[in-house]
Amino acid sequence: MAKKASSNGGVVKKFIIALVIIIVLALGGTCIFYYLRYFGPNVTGDKEYLYIHTGATYDDVYKTIRDEHIVGDTTTFNWAAQNMKYINRVKAGRYKLEKGMSNRRLINMLASGTQSPVTVSFHDLRLKTQFAGFIGKKLETDSASITNLLDSADFVKQYGFTTDDVYTMFMPNTYQMYWNTTPEKFFKRIYANYQKFWTPERKQKAAAINLSPVQVSILASIVYAEAGHADEMPTIAGLYLNRLKQGIKLQSDPSIIFAENDYTIHRVLNSQLTINSPYNTYMYTGLPPGPINMPSVSAVDAVLNYQKSDYLYMCAKADFSGYHAFATNKADHLINAQKYHQALDQRNIKK
Repeated sequence: MAKKASSNGGVVKKFIIALVIIIVLALGGTCIFYYLRYFGPNVTGDKEYLYIHTGATYDDVYKTIRDEHIVGDTTTFNWAAQNMKYINRVKAGRYKLEKGMSNRRLINMLASGTQSPVTVSFHDLRLKTQFAGFIGKKLETDSASITNLLDSADFVKQYGFTTDDVYTMFMPNTYQMYWNTTPEKFFKRIYANYQKFWTPERKQKAAAINLSPVQVSILASIVYAEAGHADEMPTIAGLYLNRLKQGIKLQSDPSIIFAENDYTIHRVLNSQLTINSPYNTYMYTGLPPGPINMPSVSAVDAVLNYQKSDYLYMCAKADFSGYHAFATNKADHLINAQKYHQALDQRNIKK
C-alpha cells in the first residue's frame, strides 16, 4: 500500500510539473506575443516622413500607413493603436520615420505630436506669386492661402503694411517651422524675423537717409535688380539716393520690366517707357509703391551703408561684365550709353 501511495504521489507531482511548464510556456508565449506587437520592429523605412493633414481621422492615418507601406504589419499596428487609444489622439504634422521603429514608439510619437520641423530657406523669389507657390510646396498650406493673405488689406495692415509693400517683410533667411504651421502663424514667424532684422542701428541709418524700413527695402529691390555684382550695390544705392534727394526720377530699367511683367526683356525700348504704371520710374518721381523683387540682405544693407558720391547716372558697361559706367553729368552718361547701345547692336540684341 505504501508503494502504491508513493506511485500516485509521483504521478501527481509530474502532473503539477507538467501543468506549471504549460502555464509558463503559455505565459511566455503571451508575453512574446504582446512584446512583438508593441516592441517588435515594424516600420519599413520605405518613407522618410509620415504626413498627417490637419483634420485627419485615425482612419485617414491608417489608410496612409497601409497605402504607403509605412509598416510591415498593419494588423499589429492597428491592434497597438487601438489598445494605446491613439484613435482619439491624432495630431497633424510631419513625422520622421526610422527603419525598425516599433509600433509603440511610432504611436507614442504620433500621439504626442512630436514632429520634425521643416527647414524653409528662400531668396531670389521675384514675385509674390512665386513666393506663395514656393511656400505651398514646403508647408501643408496651399499657395492660394498665402496669396489671399498677401492680398488682404485688412490682414497685412495689422503688421503695418499695405498689399503693395507687404513683400518687404519677407527677408531672405533660413527658417525652422512645423509643416502644419497655419498661414497666419507663418506670417507671425516671418514678422518676428523682420523685427529682429530691423535693429535700432539699422532703423537709425534708415532715418538718416529719410527713408522708412519699408522704403529702404523698396529701393534695395531696385538696387538688387540693377547690380550684376554685390560689390557695386553701395555705389548704385548712393546714386539713387542722390536722385531721390534732388527730386530726379530714378529711371530704373528693371522697374519697367516689372511694370511690363515681361522678364524676357534684355533691352528696354523708348516705347516701353510710357507704360502707365506706378512702377514706371521713368514716368513718376520717387520710389514705386512696393518692391520689384525680393532684395537680398546685402542689398538692404547696401542702401543703409551706401557709397557717397556725386553720381547721378549709370549705364551698363559695353564689355558686358555686369558692372556699370557711372557719371555725374548727362553728357558723360550719353557717351557711356552710346557705347553700350553699340555693343547691343553688334550682338544683335534688339529687345
